Amino acid sequence: MTAPAAKQPKLFTLGHSNLGMSDLLGMLVRHEIKVLCDVRSRPGSFRYPQFNRQPLEARLTAAKIRYEFFGEQLGGRPLDPRFYLPNGMVDYAGRRKAPDFLEAVDRTIARAREAPTAILCAEEDPLHCHRFLLICPALVQKGAVPLHLRRGGVIEPHRDGEDRLLQLHGFADVTSDSLFVHGREAALEDALRLQAEQYAFRTSPEAIEYF
Repeated sequence: MTAPAAKQPKLFTLGHSNLGMSDLLGMLVRHEIKVLCDVRSRPGSFRYPQFNRQPLEARLTAAKIRYEFFGEQLGGRPLDPRFYLPNGMVDYAGRRKAPDFLEAVDRTIARAREAPTAILCAEEDPLHCHRFLLICPALVQKGAVPLHLRRGGVIEPHRDGEDRLLQLHGFADVTSDSLFVHGREAALEDALRLQAEQYAFRTSPEAIEYF
């Protein structure tokens, strides 16, 4: 007897930015999201304290949405100094190979197979955030292609986000509407690296040894 096919994960990402809590909850409820995976390394905000871990978790619980903290495994500011380049920038490519990172990616996908799940970070535009630049390539490689919830209720498919990134870094010849998509994968790796150079977390090289 053939084993049943695995349920397709239903996975979203979003950044809280300067939303009100009611706006964030409304977005989650509208898309029937039942699990929120917080991938902020430090789940707190001085400017928007409503998104600190404790008040956020309390409001989600009241809305019957499960909160899970993934910041230690999927956060953009790893504690292990091995995942920093000599210039102090986080090494996204190296981090994606780490066993604890991959295990957390698998757990996230498992949650998304059980119920609609969202990955939460801070930046509204996914292209400015490690959720797109670090986490999403690993999700896509495992067949879990997310949708990005944007301000105003806009949904950006992940491939559209990739196309936006490719155009931003001069690779418009391999976007989805191009007649020639050969080389898209290599161009996307280059575009992710170039974007990470602008948006990945950095510390001073001297500080890495104190992590």
